[in-house]
Amino acid sequence: MLTVAAGNTALQSVLPALGRSLGVPDWQVAAAFSVSALLWVIAAPIWARRSDRQGRKAMILLGLAGFSGSLILCGVVLAAGINGLISGTAAFLAFIVGRLIYGSFGAAAPPAVQALVAGKTTRHERTRALTLLASATGLGTIIGPALAPYLVLPDLGPVRIGLAGPAFVGATFGLVVMAAVYRYIPNDGAMGHEARGAASAYPSIGNQPSGASVTAATAHGHEQVGYLDARVRAWMIAGLVMGHAQAMTGQAIGFLVIDRLHLSPAAALPPTGLVLIMGAGAALLAQWGLIPLLNLDPRRLVLAGLVISAIGTAATGVAGSLYGIALGYALASLGFGFTRPGFTAGASLAVGARAQGSVAGKVTSINGASFILGPSIGVGLYQLARPLPYLTAATALALMLGYAWFTLSAPGVEAEPAA
Repeated sequence: MLTVAAGNTALQSVLPALGRSLGVPDWQVAAAFSVSALLWVIAAPIWARRSDRQGRKAMILLGLAGFSGSLILCGVVLAAGINGLISGTAAFLAFIVGRLIYGSFGAAAPPAVQALVAGKTTRHERTRALTLLASATGLGTIIGPALAPYLVLPDLGPVRIGLAGPAFVGATFGLVVMAAVYRYIPNDGAMGHEARGAASAYPSIGNQPSGASVTAATAHGHEQVGYLDARVRAWMIAGLVMGHAQAMTGQAIGFLVIDRLHLSPAAALPPTGLVLIMGAGAALLAQWGLIPLLNLDPRRLVLAGLVISAIGTAATGVAGSLYGIALGYALASLGFGFTRPGFTAGASLAVGARAQGSVAGKVTSINGASFILGPSIGVGLYQLARPLPYLTAATALALMLGYAWFTLSAPGVEAEPAA
């Protein structure tokens, strides 16, 4: 889980610089990850059910093969573009094919990993073990951007690797982990399992685990809850708006650093990495430190997060220096670090025990859906005006604050089920 998250976010962090160096439109960069996220959202539940029938190890190997194979293809076509063997547009079209492979097959690994860990632990240990596993994904979102500037590889004689380096290094780590899984994890085969796989959200910059997939993997009961059920409708709307605001601003941040600081693509990697590290670190600080310390209920978490993230996104949009951008983005990420767990917990508390699995699945799909259109919307707005995605997100979050104030229920207050 750590390897997949770090490899994915490392590639994301260098992609704006790659796109600029190859001369492709910014929207193509966003589209590459949007189509990958779309296929992930579709494929993850399918692979989760299949892992229950065909075994966890087979699905983990399939997911790692998809992850490594897609990175190898991405690295090869990007290097071809860097060396002028193909045009920048052709390189990015082939790159999108590589991302399609990752979205389709990489999604097989996380549900199987969760189910494997759940099956090896007692009920008492299971939630803690799965939460620790999810934190590996969150840690990967810090490690990936932190290491990315150091993964730009030197030339191999006349062949330039450069910014395609993170793809090749990530693929290498993926193959090593794949070999370790093949060697050390027992083959569970096609058998019945008490623990089941649950779809995980797309591992992306700013998309830290929310705990919903942990709930989905451990919950019992089969009551189905719709997105528009009166008990959870307000929470789902809030989650969708907050998720899109986070995806919009996160995808455009690499371009903002390049343009606002007037940097070349290669020179932009260390400052972009700094901004992303501060953002990911602030989100994890909220989830791992401040939330347990403050002990706020879900409604207050969402309200506080909306205020903080609205201020942070607006500050990022108008900042004129690296430290201003980094501080604004960290503040926005801190707010999102409150809203995501608040959204997850609030939706969970709004229903009874038998509906926990269904609601957790809806929460995961909302989190994933935000990273389908959100990046493209953010970059599209950025091309109109550089502060626009950040000011638009700040406005949407401020409006959502008013909506959430009047519609989100306090703990223990459940609305009647929809007819």
